[in-house]
Amino acid sequence: MADPFADDFTASRLVAEPAPGSNAPDMSVTELSAKLKRVVEGEFGHVRIRGEISGWKRAASGHAYLALKDDGAVIDAVIWRGSASALQFAPADGVEVIATGKLTTYPGRSKYQIVIDRMELAGEGALMALLEKLKAKLAGEGLFDRERKKDIPYLPRVIGVVTSPTGAVIRDILHRLEDRCPCHVLVWPVKVQGAGAAAEIAAAVRGFDAIVPGGPVPRPDLVIVARGGGSIEDLWAFNEEAVVRAVADCTIPIISAVGHETDTSLCDFAADVRAPTPTAAAEFAVPVKAELQSNIAALSLRTERCARRYHERGAERLAALVRVLPRRDAILGPQRQRADDLTARLGLALERRLAAGRRDLDRAGGALRPAILDARLAAARTRLGDLGRLLESVDPDKPLDRGYARVEARATGRVVASAADARAAGALTITFRDGAVPARLERGTGKAYAEPPEQPSLL
Repeated sequence: MADPFADDFTASRLVAEPAPGSNAPDMSVTELSAKLKRVVEGEFGHVRIRGEISGWKRAASGHAYLALKDDGAVIDAVIWRGSASALQFAPADGVEVIATGKLTTYPGRSKYQIVIDRMELAGEGALMALLEKLKAKLAGEGLFDRERKKDIPYLPRVIGVVTSPTGAVIRDILHRLEDRCPCHVLVWPVKVQGAGAAAEIAAAVRGFDAIVPGGPVPRPDLVIVARGGGSIEDLWAFNEEAVVRAVADCTIPIISAVGHETDTSLCDFAADVRAPTPTAAAEFAVPVKAELQSNIAALSLRTERCARRYHERGAERLAALVRVLPRRDAILGPQRQRADDLTARLGLALERRLAAGRRDLDRAGGALRPAILDARLAAARTRLGDLGRLLESVDPDKPLDRGYARVEARATGRVVASAADARAAGALTITFRDGAVPARLERGTGKAYAEPPEQPSLL
């Protein structure tokens, strides 16, 4: 078959001109893109596509961009903000989904894409795969580690409950708490399934944790996150990453009671304690008041018995010690006898000391008779007279009565005993029986002459 454009191609010219007999009018790129858009949207106005998510990205505007792929092809997709916020799960790469929407083109890049209105997981297998992937991610971050778990308080004064305010769960928890041990309960009402449930649950947990102690609203000592049973889709909000992180980050101990005993959620792994049912969570939270009172009474009785027994055993030990102790007379007898002996000895010693004193006095009295005293006094007088005469014989002024004189150096007052000492002294004092005369030796001749007496001055 001949190529109808062959002549046009071979006869191409520098300036384009309408080809003779051609019925293909010129179109702009925009016109062609618009025509393709109308054809695609008219032909594929509503489609359902099954594929695996790839390149999931959430823009700041809230719109989401991704691609759906299988073994043979890839198609771009966009989810506008309103539809993205209504998704019942958190999309991630590798999750198989079924997307419902319409095909359209994007002229800016010359490509076609699907605008997704609704996106769901492609069966329970895909949901479980998403769950396992998220579980592995959070476990790798250590959010489920045993070291992060906190101890549940034995008797909490305030309990916070995060659950639906209209379901049977809250009534079961309140009734069980009332039966076991009434306490102050704060309920934070949330949606427990559907769009926005995960955000409300996470906000409630963080809200309880943000309450300041001592404020107008009491801070809970324990938080219970609860929901009744349901399918995995119904419980999916408690598998959302936002809820798991809020529970793991909470500084208040948390009991997770989501679903029935066989149901398991990621919230259970992040919580400090997992309860099989909401009713069991209330039982974990508080002890039975009657049992507590009974235990206290039993402990009080045991304490009283122990105190009484201790007293009785002490009395028994004291009585036993009293029996083996010696009697008072046996202990004090030797001391009493010794005291009596010392008393008797003291009397005898005083009598002997008195007799000795009397003998000494008698001996001293005999030496004090008048004759003996007179003899001793005469002897004393004789000795005293001898000493007086001896003293008189050595009196330096006594020879002066016999014509002698005493020569003394005037400067020192010492007796001059030689001529050399007299010449050396110069000024002398010559003492006679009736007085002293000053004298001086002449130098050279050695002759002495008396100095004239001092004349009184006339005023």
